[in-house]
Amino acid sequence: MVRVEITRSTTNGKIVSYKSEGHAYYDESGKDIVCAGVSTVSFGTINSIEALLGIVPEHTIYEGFLKVDIPERIEPKTFEQVQLLLESMVVMLKSIQESYGEFLTIEETIQ
Repeated sequence: MVRVEITRSTTNGKIVSYKSEGHAYYDESGKDIVCAGVSTVSFGTINSIEALLGIVPEHTIYEGFLKVDIPERIEPKTFEQVQLLLESMVVMLKSIQESYGEFLTIEETIQ
């Protein structure tokens, strides 16, 4: 199962980090549409933040694991744009979860 954890700030509810780990095992490697979908959305979001906004979030990547931390010091307008991309990611992940919930779990926590 793929586990995604979205961490939000206690002060404003904004996303401060996200983590994706595990494998869906929906199908064999190379054909697993759940893993591919989650990876595309998770990695696509960090790539979009970098390419469109020039923000390079701290991140750790290795086989079956992605952890992304949003920098604390960002211009307010840019921060809101980062949040829009992150909230879009959450919507996309929840769409995958609706169809493949036995292979993907999403947890939102407050920090």
